[in-house]
Amino acid sequence: MFQLNNFYDNGNMKCISALGQYQIFEHEKDLSVSPSMAETAYFAAQMNVRRRQLLVNLNGTGCTVQAGAMQWMLGNVNMTSGVKGVGNFIGKAIGSAVTKESAVKPEYSGTGLLMLEPTYKHLIFVDVAQWGSIVLDDGLFLACDSTLTQQVVARSNLSSAVLGGEGLFNLCLTGSGVAVLESPVPQSELIVFQVQDDVVKIDGNMAIAWSGSLQFTVEKSGKSLLGSAVSGEGLVNVYRGTGTILMAPTA
Repeated sequence: MFQLNNFYDNGNMKCISALGQYQIFEHEKDLSVSPSMAETAYFAAQMNVRRRQLLVNLNGTGCTVQAGAMQWMLGNVNMTSGVKGVGNFIGKAIGSAVTKESAVKPEYSGTGLLMLEPTYKHLIFVDVAQWGSIVLDDGLFLACDSTLTQQVVARSNLSSAVLGGEGLFNLCLTGSGVAVLESPVPQSELIVFQVQDDVVKIDGNMAIAWSGSLQFTVEKSGKSLLGSAVSGEGLVNVYRGTGTILMAPTA
């Protein structure tokens, strides 16, 4: 039995979104500032630069979290390493080296509350079941239901790694459950491409997540090298097939 005071009834904390066992809380103002930083903090809040935190309401459920993200736990909450033997640890270590994600993502389970550290990034929910599988850009993962499977996927060819700016390997989530991502832009700015046996071409590393069913390659923007050169676009990231893409147009 526990009681949590000055949280849900805190006028400076606002729940801006919720899905499944997750709630996103936003600090309306940064109240812990010095007089010299007060002006900066005021205008930051006006421009939607605010601290955000993820609260996980565990009710006999499990949650996998990016390493080092936990701020506090309340109730009968247990933490495990999420590593199932030496072989599993070696596999996770290799995956960490190529995806820039943490090698070990702790898993929390039980009954109670889990609060993650504040971040200035924008937190967005993804229902992975609606995607089938979702491939994430490096550093995007924050938390997910423990029912989801994490695996490392390789790009379709070497050119995608060398020229596309996405890296040769990425973290892919599959299964049924919710994932929470740290986005560089708010969800309202994300452009969503939904393609059916079609092609999306993006100039630069702007896609933050895409369906695992899509083939990612790097190709010339025009039919020839000369045409690509004179257009000023050069090479573009190409996503081909059937699936969904999230693109941050301003990041």
